[in-house]
Amino acid sequence: MLRRDFLRALPLAAAPIVRPPSPNILYILADDLGWGDLGCYNAESKIPTPNLDRLAGQGVRFTDMHSPSSVCTPTRYGIMTGRYCWRSELKKGVLQGYSPNLIERGRPTVASLLKGRGYATGVFGKWHLGLGSQAKADFTKPLHPCPSDHGFDTFYGIPASLDMPPYLWIENDRAVAPPTLETPGDHGMGDIRGRFFRGGAITPGFEVEDVLPTIVSKAERFLKAQSAAKPFFLYMPLTAPHTPWAPTAAFKGKTKVSTYGDFVTQVDDSVGRILRTLEDAKLAQNTLVCFTSDNGSRWLQVDIEETGHRANAGWRGMKADIYEAGHRIPFIARWPGRIQGGTQSAQLGCLTDLAATAAELSGQTLPRDAAEDSFSLVPAMMGSKAVTPLRDAVVHHSAQGLFGIRRGPWKLALGRGSGGFTKPVTIEVKPGEPAGELYHLGDDPGETRNLWAEKPAEVRSLTELLETYQREGRSRPALNR
Repeated sequence: MLRRDFLRALPLAAAPIVRPPSPNILYILADDLGWGDLGCYNAESKIPTPNLDRLAGQGVRFTDMHSPSSVCTPTRYGIMTGRYCWRSELKKGVLQGYSPNLIERGRPTVASLLKGRGYATGVFGKWHLGLGSQAKADFTKPLHPCPSDHGFDTFYGIPASLDMPPYLWIENDRAVAPPTLETPGDHGMGDIRGRFFRGGAITPGFEVEDVLPTIVSKAERFLKAQSAAKPFFLYMPLTAPHTPWAPTAAFKGKTKVSTYGDFVTQVDDSVGRILRTLEDAKLAQNTLVCFTSDNGSRWLQVDIEETGHRANAGWRGMKADIYEAGHRIPFIARWPGRIQGGTQSAQLGCLTDLAATAAELSGQTLPRDAAEDSFSLVPAMMGSKAVTPLRDAVVHHSAQGLFGIRRGPWKLALGRGSGGFTKPVTIEVKPGEPAGELYHLGDDPGETRNLWAEKPAEVRSLTELLETYQREGRSRPALNR
């Protein structure tokens, strides 16, 4: 046989499947930023947000995105695990600065899933998911479990909200310096607004105004150390504009919306700095940038009257509430060349969806016992015109543990009152009165007409769906990515 005939006789090897390189993922989480603070969401916003408006112009803006809880710790748990926090030991509310680690040992997180695919992983900012295993964390010793036990190569940040002691920096698994002094705190505006932070232990030299700039600087350093040879996941849970409203001198007086507005402008500038660093490092082209908030703003009626600014736009309520302003949040995604700029998506989404989104982008199938409430946002980000919703429903949860559920235009709350900060928090139901609240958001986005008594079939259907999600321990089908 001639050599060419011999070669023809050999079986053809299957052509290797070449996947495009997995994108870097940069996830920026603002703290207590309202849907109406951004100009790209609210044309009547009194706060300039040029960097975030530009980001929206370069990507897709989601208009029906929700946090899994209307307060911070449960939302952060949901982002990291793809699982509703009320399935965990924390049934409602938030952790404190000394609280032990909340994420269960061995539970996959976005960081651990991506690290398993070769990603460099870093988190810089407000952790607020507990540190250590003791009932009260001891900051003189190594703190395990900590972010490094949940898939992060690098952590630099603070234990909880910037208004909660102890006030110190944590690097990886230990305090940079122990909190050996005491601060009386600041009473802000006479309540938990303004330059408010509680008294307690503090590290010498720790200043609340320095925290946001330090987070940004550490994240910039992380980005400058990356290269196109290895993908990265950078999670930036910012401390602003949550109390204490503490803009640096360069931003004071930038708006007429009190120091809150000034602090929001600093958040916008901080995002701009990160995006410029990404460009300078020549990493922007293959980086999915997501910007969002952990819940709505705690913005009172008196704030609206004094400033003319509506931090939560026209949505009812505020942070902590079961009402829309508690959990409807801005969400912007940009990926040059892959996401069409200047677009918007009305798909119903939840921040628990990061896990499934990251899994799809990195070529993974989620384990059955992970990210039980996560659905991939990739189709919506890429502009899919599919009529079928990405997810059937989103479960809402207030600070006081009031449950709600949203499917299509219908939203159900299993109780009366806000369940959060807006008064009345609870309403005692009298005989013959509706036991809960039902709204058709398509016709009534302001949640002004309770249809509970008029639509018993819808109440029953939504209640049964919520009970199914609670009973089965998941809302994502077992075989769904």
